[in-house]
Amino acid sequence: MANTTDGPSRYAVLTAGVLGTMGSYAMLRDWDRFGPRVLAHPTLMALDLLFGAVLLLTASPASPLAYATVCTPLLSGLLYGWRGAGVFTGLQLAVLLTVYRAWEHRPGAGTSTLLIAGFCIAAGIVGVTLRNLMFRFGTATQALAEATSRLAVAEAVESERARLARELHDSVAKTLHGLALAAEALATSADRAADPQVLGQQATLVAAAARRAASESRDLLTDLRRHTDLTTSPPLDLLTELTSRTEDFTSRTTLPARLRPTRTTPPPLSHETTHDLLAIVSEALENAHRHAQATEVVVELEQSAGALRLRVTDDGVGLPPAVTVDQAAGSGHFGLLGMTERAARIGASLHLTRPATGGTAITVVLPLPTPQTPRQEAVHA
Repeated sequence: MANTTDGPSRYAVLTAGVLGTMGSYAMLRDWDRFGPRVLAHPTLMALDLLFGAVLLLTASPASPLAYATVCTPLLSGLLYGWRGAGVFTGLQLAVLLTVYRAWEHRPGAGTSTLLIAGFCIAAGIVGVTLRNLMFRFGTATQALAEATSRLAVAEAVESERARLARELHDSVAKTLHGLALAAEALATSADRAADPQVLGQQATLVAAAARRAASESRDLLTDLRRHTDLTTSPPLDLLTELTSRTEDFTSRTTLPARLRPTRTTPPPLSHETTHDLLAIVSEALENAHRHAQATEVVVELEQSAGALRLRVTDDGVGLPPAVTVDQAAGSGHFGLLGMTERAARIGASLHLTRPATGGTAITVVLPLPTPQTPRQEAVHA
């Protein structure tokens, strides 16, 4: 304001400064609304050029306000590229020439005008350069987003394939294996002309296994059709389900399986966690029946040191001492691989050990969240 005179000049500078500041703030705040209009109508940039001309004519090129005119070439380069930057930079230079003629009598007007003109040309070039960099960055960001999306889809597909493999192995495959064994026993009994009552019992076992396989297949197909989410299903009681699994296993295989009583009541777990724990126990029981030549299987459940431990121990021949879970899973033992994947999915660890008394022990350790004390809850509140 130091270079303005009293009267209309002073009011013109005030008006141009206030309107320019408010207009810039409005553009930045609501750029999503005003930006497309400015891009579609480059003539709106003439308003910015007009405010700059008013400032230059009333305050002189030597005023600090004159440097605000650099914004016009910069913004035109950002919005319209080389063509827009060239047009508005040329118009800005024409305004500077007019202003210089009006203030050429003032000392330093020529130097200030030349300096501002150089800044305007540089600002236009910088604006175009920034525009090109933003477009390249946007293209790279879009390519990265597409690659990330494709990777996420591939991981989801792979995860679903692994889940289906586990479910098929733990349900239909085991039932079909039992069906095949029952059918072989029935064929052997028929060749030996066994008692009709024995044949009837074996045929009943074959029919029950076939019905179980059909039911499991139907449940698996229903899960695929409806995209069942286990995380939203009601929780299951782990002790009750373990008791039911061991009793059903004993009745089907005649291999005694018992659940050792526990003094602690396990905390409530999500449906997904309980489902995977039960699947691990079922697979461990089946392995003891098929491969261990065991005479008894014991299932133990205990809670200590902030973790839930679920152990299945048999008195069979056991695995070689040097065999680990990773080696067994990588050698084609899909049951152990499925148990390892299920344990990892719920944040648990799976351990395969050989007790001193012989046999095999499979232990799942599930960390439990630390309960908050009343004092901690009050602090959080």
